Amino acid sequence: MAKDAVTMKDVARRAGVAVSTVSRALASPERISAETRDAILRAAREVGYAAPAPKPAPRTNRGYVALLVPDITNPFYFDIIRGSQERLRNSGYTQILIDTEESATAERASLDQLVQAGTGAIVVASRLPDEDLRDLAVRTPLVTLNRTIEGIPAVTMDTAAIVGQAVEHLASLGHTRICYVSGSERSATNRRRWESCQDAAERLDLEVTRIGPFNPKPDSGAAAADVLWHSGATAGIAFNDMLAIGMLQRFHERGITVPDDISIVGCDDIFGSDFCSPPLTTISGPTRRVGRELTSLLLTLLEGHELGQGTVIELPVHLKLRGSTGPAPARP
Repeated sequence: MAKDAVTMKDVARRAGVAVSTVSRALASPERISAETRDAILRAAREVGYAAPAPKPAPRTNRGYVALLVPDITNPFYFDIIRGSQERLRNSGYTQILIDTEESATAERASLDQLVQAGTGAIVVASRLPDEDLRDLAVRTPLVTLNRTIEGIPAVTMDTAAIVGQAVEHLASLGHTRICYVSGSERSATNRRRWESCQDAAERLDLEVTRIGPFNPKPDSGAAAADVLWHSGATAGIAFNDMLAIGMLQRFHERGITVPDDISIVGCDDIFGSDFCSPPLTTISGPTRRVGRELTSLLLTLLEGHELGQGTVIELPVHLKLRGSTGPAPARP
């Protein structure tokens, strides 16, 4: 019998076993008895069967994916991180988490290192100007959150538009003097939220002012609360929940009741915003899905597939009403 015509079926016939048993004996010999395995190997030699070379094992580690966030202690990013990890599971890529500490300099330095290493990056809440991100995206796969830059795929949540809805909500409660409590001036998201606040106030003929900037963390809340109270506004819209929760704590310390004396709105719907005192009215979005979608975009680039120049995935956000907003008080 010619060797090139010998098949596994011939081995099975010679050994007196099923073809599937021959297959197991050659591919996973530990799954059958030693006696049967020896009989099959002997039959294969006798008929001149040459088993095909085994396929190389699939590559299990393709490289790394970097996720850059401005503040690892901010619970807003927790679900984004988890969502990214979920999407990376079984992809062959490993996540690298980088905290840029609200620093554009640190962010740029990290991204330059990633470019040199050929590592793709997910940039969340970047503090860099558009031209820097565009330059980096030419040299390494890059996707962003809430930054729509030509040529860079992105995921967006239009929280700025919902800030306008928050102004409308406060106006419906009788508030006519509203204050925007600003976060970092380097944050493009912060700028868009303030602009939305101004637009809504102008449309509704309300008085709106801005205070800050404040470091968007709870320990900045005391200073922010004091400035807000002395501004004469009856309501404040904070850049994020971290800052808003710090403000609630300060008002409690001073004996100022929320929302009877002043109303507060946050943004991000972080863990804990629903059981602080009072529960925080805030802007909420699908953060875990954000992490999955950002990672899917980056994996598409890493696998060499083309994405449209204007690839932007828009995810829904909404205003979640809780106990920190109420009717406007009589303020002098």
